[in-house]
Amino acid sequence: MAHLLWLHAPDGRTLRRMYFRQLLNDETACASYLLGCKTTGEFAVVDAHADLVDEYISLADSQGARIVAVVETHLQADHVSGLAALVERTGAAAYMPAGAGVQFDHQPLADGEIVKLGNTELRAVATPGHALAHHAYVVADHARSDDPWLVLTGDALLVGDAGRPDLHAHGEHSVEEMARTLYRSLTDRLLALPDDLVLLPAHYSGSVCGRGLSSTPLSTVGYERRNNTALRFGSEDEFVAALTTDIPPAPDGQAAIVAANRAGRPLAAVR
Repeated sequence: MAHLLWLHAPDGRTLRRMYFRQLLNDETACASYLLGCKTTGEFAVVDAHADLVDEYISLADSQGARIVAVVETHLQADHVSGLAALVERTGAAAYMPAGAGVQFDHQPLADGEIVKLGNTELRAVATPGHALAHHAYVVADHARSDDPWLVLTGDALLVGDAGRPDLHAHGEHSVEEMARTLYRSLTDRLLALPDDLVLLPAHYSGSVCGRGLSSTPLSTVGYERRNNTALRFGSEDEFVAALTTDIPPAPDGQAAIVAANRAGRPLAAVR
């Protein structure tokens, strides 16, 4: 007979471990995440995709949970975010990196701030370079351990590649300067994390947000440190030269997509 091990809080409540699902949209090669605390029934969606809003809500309902937070790693430029629709349908709070420049009500997250979902916590790690305002989120499940378990890297560090530096470059922030900023984010922030952290990006093979992306949408920090082609360069200058050479075309409809996501409206509403 199988036996289940239940942990108990000081007040006698049973502690149920973190719920986690990666959802993939193959049309845009986007990965998004539904996660949270099953003890309190508080879930978040990270990098929500507009086409998957019904699925996030259905999955949360199936767990007897509610979506209380919608969290973005950055202002998306290649697909319409599901943030606004989820906030409207669930009453969840919207979280964006501080300085994202969006035009809707939200809670700006500074580097190091935490989104708490019962026993599950997401800690913001500022990783600019793909976008000026970009966060990765280090996730811990305190029902298991205080050690971090996962890192959601958005478009900064991908499986097999790094995010492109041109989509959010403008004005005094040239493509080269964005690439240099991204290099420092990777080397000083993400590669400073433990090697055994599970690494989960916002895109995989088929996305226009990188050139050498793997079709496997998960890895570890240590595996990418050893094997990611974008991390093989011996200097910042070599990294910048590689990322700014032969950049692929921008996503179709990029300006309209960015405008929709900045306003928190459907794509049709800004055309």
